[in-house]
Amino acid sequence: MTDHSRPARPVILGQNQYGKAENRVVKITRDGATHHIKDLNVSVALSGDMDEVHYSGSNANVLPTDTTKNTVYAFAKEHGIESAEQFGIHLARHFVTSQEPIKTARIRIEEYAWERIETSDANSQVIGADKVKHSFVRKGQETRLTQITYDGSSWEVISGLKDLVVMNSTNSEFWGYVKDKYTTLPEAYDRILATQVSARWRFNWTDDADRMPNWEKSYEQVKKHMLQAFAETYSLSLQQTLYQMGSRIIDSRSEIDEVRFSLPNKHHFLVDLEPFGLKNDTADGAVYFAADRPYGLIEATILRDGCEPHIPVDLTNL
Repeated sequence: MTDHSRPARPVILGQNQYGKAENRVVKITRDGATHHIKDLNVSVALSGDMDEVHYSGSNANVLPTDTTKNTVYAFAKEHGIESAEQFGIHLARHFVTSQEPIKTARIRIEEYAWERIETSDANSQVIGADKVKHSFVRKGQETRLTQITYDGSSWEVISGLKDLVVMNSTNSEFWGYVKDKYTTLPEAYDRILATQVSARWRFNWTDDADRMPNWEKSYEQVKKHMLQAFAETYSLSLQQTLYQMGSRIIDSRSEIDEVRFSLPNKHHFLVDLEPFGLKNDTADGAVYFAADRPYGLIEATILRDGCEPHIPVDLTNL
């Protein structure tokens, strides 16, 4: 009798993983009357000895994805959420150490920030304004990201952000580029430089024996240095600005060895107002058309000297 449970060679099973994606968890921490919010979107991916579930359908080594979902919520209560990175580390360690067939856990987390609503000086008829410490408004600057991977012996932590929209309204030029018969773009000596930053940075913390970074402080500082470099660079190209942003992070944060950026150039084109008898001069405060597509897409990795790149080139899959 032919055994159909295993495919005949040369067909073999390649890389595989499974888990529960996009578990939305909101944890409220009460410090007396003052409340704090952690709002996460957690995706779990597990891999290991999973050949048989693919070949024969045996679930003997399979931890149900519903169980991984329950674990996320239970850990939010049991351990709290000190930071997205710390929460991901707790989860990854648990899955690898508690389930023998699971050899590697990858936890991806998006974090959505909230800030406290400032209340009025005058007392409310219902609640004294000075006592309101539980009302928040969703911050819309960016989405914070982290990915934690653990194989039972070493860690890889890649954090980052996306959808951080920034603009310099001057101190940017673009000229001296290659021109051929298809070139129509005029050279610019005073232009708007705007982009929507997608960035990832890799920590050099890999071992439990080493001192763990302060994840919250690190994120705040990386974002600060990134924005300061964007603001303080007189830009002759978006590539130059990107390099300065990455360099500032590497130079300022010893816990980070690698940064990768994906920067769409959010083009702002001068509107032709000549038909209306109007000059549209940048020196006088110009009017621009903000084009959403097509856009230039500038991407690069910045590394500490002597380090090898590990962040994927395609950030859409990270």
